[in-house]
Amino acid sequence: MRLHRLDITAFGPFGGSQSVDFDELSTAGLFLLHGPTGAGKTSVLDAVCYALYGSVPGARQSGQGSALRSDHADVRTRTEVRLELTVAGRRLEVTRQPPWERPKLRGKGTTVDKAQTWLREYDAGAGTWKDLSRSHQEIGEEITQLLGMSREQFCQVVLLPQGDFARFLRADAEARGKLLGRLFDTRRFAEVEKRLAERRRATETQVREGDAALLADAHRMQQAAGDAMELPELVPGEPGLAEAVLTAAAVARCTARELLDIADRRLTAAESAQVAAERDLAGVRELDRLQRRFAEARERAARLAERADAHRAAQERMERGRKAGTVAPALELRDAADAEHRRAADAEARARARLPQELADAGTEGLAAAARRAAQELGGLESARRAEQRLVELTEERAELDRQERADDDTLHEAEAWLAGWETARDRLQARVKEAQEAATRAEQLAVQRDPAQCRLKAARQRDRFALDTEETGRQALVSAERAVEARAHWLDLKEQRLNGIAAELAADLTDGAPCAVCGATEHPAPARKIAGHVDREAEERALAAYQDAEQRRAEAEQRLGTVREALAAATAEAGDAPTARLAEQAGELERLYAAARATASGLHAAQEELRRAEQERERRIAAQQQAAVRAASRVANRERLETERAALEEELVRARGTAGSVAARATQLERRAASLTEAADTSRVAEDTAQRLKDADARLADAAFRAGFHTPREAAAARLDDAAHRELQRRLDAWDAEEAAVRAVLTEADTAAAAQRPPADPVGAERTAAEAGRRLREAASARDAAARRCAELERLSARATAAARRIAPLRREHERVARLATLTAGTSAENERRMRLESYVLAARLEQVAAAATARLQRMSSGRYTLVHSDDRTGRGRSGLGLHVVDAWTGRERDTATLSGGETFFASLALALGLADVVTDEAGGVRLDTLFIDEGFGSLDDQTLDEVLDVLDALRERDRSVGIVSHVADLRRRIHAQLEVVKGRSGSVLRQRGTG
Repeated sequence: MRLHRLDITAFGPFGGSQSVDFDELSTAGLFLLHGPTGAGKTSVLDAVCYALYGSVPGARQSGQGSALRSDHADVRTRTEVRLELTVAGRRLEVTRQPPWERPKLRGKGTTVDKAQTWLREYDAGAGTWKDLSRSHQEIGEEITQLLGMSREQFCQVVLLPQGDFARFLRADAEARGKLLGRLFDTRRFAEVEKRLAERRRATETQVREGDAALLADAHRMQQAAGDAMELPELVPGEPGLAEAVLTAAAVARCTARELLDIADRRLTAAESAQVAAERDLAGVRELDRLQRRFAEARERAARLAERADAHRAAQERMERGRKAGTVAPALELRDAADAEHRRAADAEARARARLPQELADAGTEGLAAAARRAAQELGGLESARRAEQRLVELTEERAELDRQERADDDTLHEAEAWLAGWETARDRLQARVKEAQEAATRAEQLAVQRDPAQCRLKAARQRDRFALDTEETGRQALVSAERAVEARAHWLDLKEQRLNGIAAELAADLTDGAPCAVCGATEHPAPARKIAGHVDREAEERALAAYQDAEQRRAEAEQRLGTVREALAAATAEAGDAPTARLAEQAGELERLYAAARATASGLHAAQEELRRAEQERERRIAAQQQAAVRAASRVANRERLETERAALEEELVRARGTAGSVAARATQLERRAASLTEAADTSRVAEDTAQRLKDADARLADAAFRAGFHTPREAAAARLDDAAHRELQRRLDAWDAEEAAVRAVLTEADTAAAAQRPPADPVGAERTAAEAGRRLREAASARDAAARRCAELERLSARATAAARRIAPLRREHERVARLATLTAGTSAENERRMRLESYVLAARLEQVAAAATARLQRMSSGRYTLVHSDDRTGRGRSGLGLHVVDAWTGRERDTATLSGGETFFASLALALGLADVVTDEAGGVRLDTLFIDEGFGSLDDQTLDEVLDVLDALRERDRSVGIVSHVADLRRRIHAQLEVVKGRSGSVLRQRGTG
C-alpha cells in the first residue's frame, strides 16, 4: 500500500482546504511531520485512517460525525477528506464527507445532509477515473479486503504509535495478550476456551441435575422403606453417588420382600380365624331366631283365643249379608222406579202450571190435539214474516237514498266553493316555486364566494399571529447570536491564554528521573511556573462547553425564526394586505346572505309538491261533481219503485198480524203455546208409564224377600252390606284364618320346637367374638397391603433410579472429558504445568515471530548489543506464555524488557513495531506496506543512537518504502530534509510541505 495524495477540507484543526503530496515526500524515503503541540500532526494521520475506514483511531473514535468538523471552518464549507493510494496494484481514490448541518438554501435555519462516500479507480489505458461505488458498506468491505487488515491492525502496523509499544514492553502477559489478540485476531481460540468452559458448566449442571433427581428418588425410597434403608450423606456431583444409591436400594428391596412374606402368613391365619368366628355367629343367630319365633307363635295363639267370640259374630253377620245380597237386585229396581216416578210427576205438574186455565185439567190426548192446531197456525205465518222483513229493508234503502242525496249536495257545494278560489291559489303557489328557484341560484353563486373568503380570513388570522411570533422569535435569535459571539470570544481568549502558559501546566507533572512528555529528558533543571490568573484545562473546557451550548441555542433560535418566517410569508401570500376585521366583516355578510338564500331555497321542493297536490285536488273535485249529478238521476227512479212495493207489503201484513203488534209477535205467541202444549202432553204420558213400573217393582221385591227368608222387604234392606262394609268384614275374617294357619304352622315345626327346648342363645357374645376376628383380619390385610405397596414403590423407584444412573453415566463421562479439556485450555489444569491458556499458546507463537523480526533491526540499532527473545516461564503465581525478555550481549544475561532505559525502550519498541508490521503484513496475505508513520519518542535518544535508528529507518528504502516520522524534536528538522510542517493559528492550522530540494 502506497499513499499518493491527501486532501483535507474543514477537518479537525484545519479550517480551510489543505493538501499533502506523499509522492514528493516519499522521494527521500524519510520525511518529517512536525509542528507545535496541538497544531494537528495527529489529525493528518486521523484523516488517512478516516478516508480508509470511515472512523479515526483509538480513543479519538468518539469524534465522529459533526465533531470531526473544524470549528474554524466557514458554515458554507463542507467537511471532506480525499485520499489517493495504490493497493494490490490498483490506484484508488476514496472521498468521504461526514454528516453536515448546513444553513438552508431558502429561508432561515439549518438542515442536515447525510454522510457521503465515493470510491474511484484510475484506468491507466483510458487515462480517466472510473466510479466504482457510493455505498458506505460496499466501499468499507472493498478497502478491508484489499488491505487485508482491520482498522485496529492498520493503526498498529502503519501508524506506529510508539507509546503503545513502550507500554507493550513493560506490560504483563494479560495486557500483551489483549494487544496481540486484536492484531492477530485470535478470538476463535478464545471462543474455543469460552465454548469449552460453557460446555463444562452445562455438562456439570446436567450431571448435578441428574444426581439431584437420583438423590430425590433415593430419599423417596428411604421414605417408603422406613427404617429398613440407610442412606449415606451424599451431595450432587460426588463420585460414587449412583453406586451408593443403587446398593442401598437393593438392600431395602430385600428387606421389604421379607416383610411381605411375614405379612402374607399373618393374613392367612387371620382369615381362617375370621371364617370360624363368622360360622359360630351364624349358628347362634339362627338358634336365637328359632327361639324367638316359637315364643312369638305362642303369644299369637293366646291373642286368637281371646278374639274367638267376635270372630263367630262376624261370620254370622257375613251370612245374613250374603242372603240379603240375593234381594238386592229387586230392592235396587224398586228404588229406581220410585225415583223415576217422582221425577215424572214433578215435571208434569210444572208443565200443566204453564197452560191456560181451560186446558189445565185436559187429558193427554186433548193436550196433544191442541198442540197440533197451534203448530198449523204458526206455519201459515211464514209468508207474512218475509213480507215484514222486506218492509224493513225497503225503509233502510229509502234512508240510504236520502243520505246519498245529502252527501252529494255537500260535495257539490264544497267543490263549487273550492273551485271558485283555484285561480288565486294557483298563482300564489307558482310564485312560491319561482322564488325558491331564484334563491337556490343565488345560494350557488354565494357559495363560490364564501369558501375563498373563509380561507382568506383564516390566513389573515394566522398572518397576524405569525407576525407577533416573528417579532418575538427574531428578538430571541438576536439575543442568542450575541451570546454565542460573546461565548466564542471568551473561549478563544481563554484558549490562547492556556496555550501561552501550557509549559507551566506540563511542568506541573514533571518528576525527577521520569522522562519529559515533550522532549523525553529525565532531568528538569528549570521547569516553568504558573503565573497569577493561569488558565487550566478545566477552565478552557468550561468556556468551550458554554460556547457550544450558546451556539446550539443560537442555531435553534435561528431555525425557529426561519420556520415562523416561512409560515408568515405563506399566510401573507394567501390573505393579502387587507385588515383582518374587514375580511371578517365581508365573510360574515357572505355567510348571512348564503344562509338566507339556503333557507329560502330549501322550500322549493315543498312548494312544488303543494302545487302538484292542488292540481290533483282540482281534478278530483271536478270528477266528484260529475259523479254526484249521475247519482241524483238514478235516485228518482229508485224512490218510485220502493213506494209501490211498500204499499203492497203493508196491506198483506195487516191481515197476518191480527191483534198482535206485528207478525213476529204473533208468531212468538203461537210458538210458545205449541211448545207448552207439547211439553204438557209428553210429561203426562211419562208420569203414567212410571206409575205402572213402580207397581210392578213392589210386587217383585215382596216375592224376593220371602224367598230369601226375610219377613218383610224392610228387614232384607236392613241386613244388606254395602261394598265397603263387605270388604272390611271379609278382610277381618281372612286375617283371622291366615293368622290361625300361620300360628299352627310355626308351632308344628320340628326345628322351632327343638330350639325351644335348648338353653337361650347368646348372640351378643358371638358378635363380639366375630368383630374381634374381623378387626384382626383387617389389621393383617392392611399390614399386607402396606408391605405390598412398599415393595411395589421400592421396585418402581429402584427401576427409575437404575434408569437415571444409566442416563447419567455417559453425561458424567462427557463432563469429565470436557472438564479436563476446559481446564487444560484455560491453564488451570495440573497437567498444564505452565498454566498457559490456549489463546496465549497461539499468541506465544506469534510473539516468537515478532521477536525474531524485531531482533534483526534491534541489533543494528543497538550496535549488536540487544536481542529480543520470547519467554514462556511463569512469573510468580501467574500464568506463562507471553513473556518478552531482552538479551544483553555485553553481560550475557537475559532480563525483562521492563528494565530498559528510556532511550533503550524507544528503539526496542521501534524495532518491535517494525517487526510486528512485517508479521501482520505477512499474515494479511503479503500486502506490501510502502508507507509507514512513526509517532513520537525520538527525543529520548542520544546523537549516536539517533543516527543508528535513522540508518535503520533509511534502510527501509531498500524495499522502496517511505517512513514518516511524527515528532517536534528540533534535531530531526536538521537531519531530515523532506518535511511536512503543521502551523497553527487563531483561524485554524495550515500545512507547509518541503521536498528534498
